[in-house]
Amino acid sequence: MHPPGHQNESGGRWHLLQAVTVTSRANIIADIVGHPQGAPSVDELDKTNPSLEKDTIRGHLAVLKEVGVVSELTIPAGERTRGYPYKFYQLTQRARDLFDENDLFPEDAWQRQYERLTKDARMRELEEMPRPTPDPKTRDGSDELTAD
Repeated sequence: MHPPGHQNESGGRWHLLQAVTVTSRANIIADIVGHPQGAPSVDELDKTNPSLEKDTIRGHLAVLKEVGVVSELTIPAGERTRGYPYKFYQLTQRARDLFDENDLFPEDAWQRQYERLTKDARMRELEEMPRPTPDPKTRDGSDELTAD
């Protein structure tokens, strides 16, 4: 799934940037960047992307996870609350660094945009949910963003 001749670190970067150029994925990334806790659930992303089905959002997140743009935070089984999400998605540090180097997805701008959204009670409740503590190894994207 890698382009010919892009088998090095710049190839991994190229693959990451290629994945985020799909409009729906770019919108999801913008929502992740803008989210007050930086780690929305699929339910929250569904509310901010009403033209996409939840399964489509999950598919985009799977691609973004595969190329190292996002990592998944999961609430352990014994700590989950019935009827509430237990998986959340955040940018990897490597993706954030690459976006910053290329002036993509500036945090301040997307956070201001996210604050302007009209939010119903459920959305506000979801936003306020505690998120699991990120694993520093996953957060840095070292396992996801590879140069092969």
